[in-house]
Amino acid sequence: MDSKNLNNGIPISISLNSTLEAANIKPQVTQNKNRLFTIAALAIVVAICISFIAKFLIYLINLITNISFHGSFSFTHSSPADNSLGLFVIVIPVIGGVIVGLMALYGSKAIRGHGIPEAMEQILTNQSKIRPAITYLKPISSAIAIGTGGPFGAEGPIIATGGALGSTFGQLLKITHNERKILLAAGATAGMAAIFGSPIAAIFLAIELLLFEFSPRAIIPIAFACITGAAGHHFLFSSAPFFEIKHLIQPPSNTALFAYSIMGILIGLLSILVTKIVYLIEDSFEKLPIHWMWWPAIGGLAVGAIGYFAPRTLGVGYDNITDILSGFMPLQIVISLCIFKFISWAIALASGTSGGTLAPLMTIGGAIGVLLGSVVLYFFPASGVTISLAALIGMSALFAGASRALLTSIIFALEVTGQSNALLPLLAACTASYFVSFFFMESTIMTEKITRRGVKTPDTYEPDILEKITVQQVIKENGLVLSEENNIGEVRNWLEKEPDYLSNYFIIVSNKNEFRGIISSSNLFSNHHTQETQIGKLIKRNNISVGIDNSLRTAVEMMARENIDMLPVVSNEKTIIGVVSYKDIISAYKHDIDNNVKKHPSISLRRNSLKVLIRGQKLISAIKNTKNKSA
Repeated sequence: MDSKNLNNGIPISISLNSTLEAANIKPQVTQNKNRLFTIAALAIVVAICISFIAKFLIYLINLITNISFHGSFSFTHSSPADNSLGLFVIVIPVIGGVIVGLMALYGSKAIRGHGIPEAMEQILTNQSKIRPAITYLKPISSAIAIGTGGPFGAEGPIIATGGALGSTFGQLLKITHNERKILLAAGATAGMAAIFGSPIAAIFLAIELLLFEFSPRAIIPIAFACITGAAGHHFLFSSAPFFEIKHLIQPPSNTALFAYSIMGILIGLLSILVTKIVYLIEDSFEKLPIHWMWWPAIGGLAVGAIGYFAPRTLGVGYDNITDILSGFMPLQIVISLCIFKFISWAIALASGTSGGTLAPLMTIGGAIGVLLGSVVLYFFPASGVTISLAALIGMSALFAGASRALLTSIIFALEVTGQSNALLPLLAACTASYFVSFFFMESTIMTEKITRRGVKTPDTYEPDILEKITVQQVIKENGLVLSEENNIGEVRNWLEKEPDYLSNYFIIVSNKNEFRGIISSSNLFSNHHTQETQIGKLIKRNNISVGIDNSLRTAVEMMARENIDMLPVVSNEKTIIGVVSYKDIISAYKHDIDNNVKKHPSISLRRNSLKVLIRGQKLISAIKNTKNKSA
C-alpha cells in the first residue's frame, strides 16, 4: 500500500489499492420485515372497518333514495327510475345539490369530486395526509348526492372514504410517510373490493392510480387489505358476481376478435372526447358569477330535468349495467342511456358535487359497446360478434381510455362478471383504447384536475436505477484518507501544498488502515481547535460506512441521512477498501440513462455482408488456384 508521509513519518494520504475480491462483505437488508408485518396487520384492520362502512354507505343510499323518490323509510334497494313524482322529480336533485354544497362549504371542500384525483393529490403533495373529517363527510355527502338522483356510483365515495380512513390511521400512529401512503391505498382499494368483490382489480388500481410503485413493502399490505375487503363483500353483500350475466360468453372467433379490436380504437377516441367535454363543462362552471357552493344545485337541476325525460339516468344505475350486459335491452333505451346518462353525469360531475366515475363510465361504455356491436352485426351478421361481449368490451375500454388504468379495466370486467372467455377480446380492445388515449391525450380524467394545479403524476413504473447498481461497480480504489494520529497543523500544511486533495469530508483511519470515522473540512479548518490537536479527536459523526455489495440506493440514503457527499467502503474487518462519492453515483445514473437514449445497432448488417463477400471471394480464388494446379 503506497503512502505519503510527513516529517514525523506518520501517513497522511493512503492510496486505496486493496483487493476488492478479498473483502467478504455481506449485503445489508434495507427492508425491515417486522415493519412489513405491522403495516400488513394495520391494512387488514382498515379493510375490516371500510367493509362495514361500505355496507353503511349502500344502506344510506337506499334509505335516502326511498325517502326522496318513494316517500318510504326503508333500507331495501329501489330504483329512482320507478318514481311517480312527475315534474317534482326535477326538484329532488337540486335539494341534494344544495345540501352537498353546504357540507362542502362548512365541512370540507375536499368532499367535492369523485375521490380518486383527490387521493392522488394527497399522496403526491401532502405526504398522504387527509383530513379525518373526510371519513364521515364523504360517504354522507355522496349518499345524499346519489340518493337524490345523482348519476354516480358508490365506488368513488368508498375509495375516498377508505383512503381517508387509512390516512387517519397513519396520522395517529408513529409510522413513516411511505407507510401512511400504503395504508391510504389499502383503505381505498379495500373499499372498492368491498363494494364490487373484485380484489385483484383493486390491487391493480392501487398500482396504476395510487401507489406509483410496485414493491413487496406496498403490494403485500394492499393484497391483504383487498382480500379482506372481498371477504367483507361476500359476508355483507353476496358471493355472486356483481354484474351477473346469466349465459356463458363463448370464446370469440378471429373475425370477432378483429372487430372488437376496431371497437377498442373507436372507444379510445370517444374516451378522449368524454374527458375533454367533462373538463370543458367544469371550466364553464368556473366562469359562473356565483359562489361554488351553488354549483352542485345547478348540476342537480340538469340531473332532475334529464331524469324527468329519461328516468333510468337517475341514481347509481347498477341495474342498468346488468341489463346492458345481458344483451336484451331495447336499442331505444340503450341510446337514451348512452346520450342522456353522459350529459347528466358530465354536468353533475363538473359542478363539483360528490360522487364516483366508474359506474357512469361503465354504463356509457356498455351502451356504446352495444351500439357498435349492433352496427357490426347489421353489416356483417356472420362476424361472430355478440351483444353481451360487445357491451362488456365497451364498458372496460371506455374506462381504460379515460383513466389509462389498463390492467384494472381488464381484470375488473372479468371479476365482476365471472366471464373468463372474455379475457382475450378485453385485452385487445382495452389495449387499443389505451394506445389511442396515450398518444392523443396528455392527461386523463383522473389526472387532469391535479395536473392543472401543477401536480405531476408518474406515468412509468421502472425499477430504481440506483437499486440495480452495486457499490462495487462504481467504487474508486484510490482516494484520500487521514491518519487519526496526525495533528491539525500537519494536515492543514499538507493540504495547502496538495490542493487537489481538498474535499468537503475526510475519512479517518488508524495506522492499521482501520476505519475510525469521518470529519468535515469546516471542522478541520475551524479556529476552535489548536494546531497540536490530533484529528482523531475531531470525529463527531456516526461511524457510517457502506459495503461493496450494497446498492447505490443504500449509499444515497446514507448520504442524505448524514448530509455528506462521500462514503468509505469498508470490509468486515473495518478496513478501508475504497471510496464512493456523489459524483460516482451521478455518473452511474447518467450511464444508465444513456441506455434509454443512445441508439446504435449491436449487429452491423453491412459489416457482416462485407465479411461474407470477402470470404466468398477468397473461397472462389482458392477453388480457381486448385483447378490451375490440377491442370
